Amino acid sequence: MNSKLFGELIEKRRKALGMKQVDLALVAGTGVRFISDLENGKESCELGKAFKVLENLGIELAIKLRDKR
Repeated sequence: MNSKLFGELIEKRRKALGMKQVDLALVAGTGVRFISDLENGKESCELGKAFKVLENLGIELAIKLRDKR
């Protein structure tokens, strides 16, 4: 996973839900610019805001630890 793939996932889910960027920004409490940056894979997007976006899209994030080898 990288920021570009993360953004593509968010964009696909948003569109599947029939939402525009402005709709998502309103429910997630962010600006439209943030949604655009996030969907475009901007690496410096604020993590807390990104979590709010995921929550409002019904996306659950799971983290799996790899063995250190």
